[in-house]
Amino acid sequence: QVQLVESGGGLVQAGGSLRLSCAASGSISSITVIGWYRQAPGKQRELVANIISDGRINYADSVKGRFTISRDNAKNTVYLQMNSLKPEDTAVYYCNAYYLRNQSWGQGTQVTVSS
Repeated sequence: QVQLVESGGGLVQAGGSLRLSCAASGSISSITVIGWYRQAPGKQRELVANIISDGRINYADSVKGRFTISRDNAKNTVYLQMNSLKPEDTAVYYCNAYYLRNQSWGQGTQVTVSS
């Protein structure tokens, strides 16, 4: 089992920055992919960014150049640094991990960007 706890959401003005954190616990060594998804009201959940165990990183086109995903293995934590935020980035952000043949989700953290 892998447990994920997000933190760092909040309200920010357009153009501002936020950093989300996702603390992982449990069977961490079995994680093959870890990253962030988001879901805006009335929309499907979408991938924002993820890190694969071989080091590859993927970003959604809408966040490339503005968001940066990183991980601190010593702290078992994955971060999402979000810069130049736009109102359309408003959503609940979820941490997600794939391990063995399962996946885990965090509880989500709200990010609201005002115009």
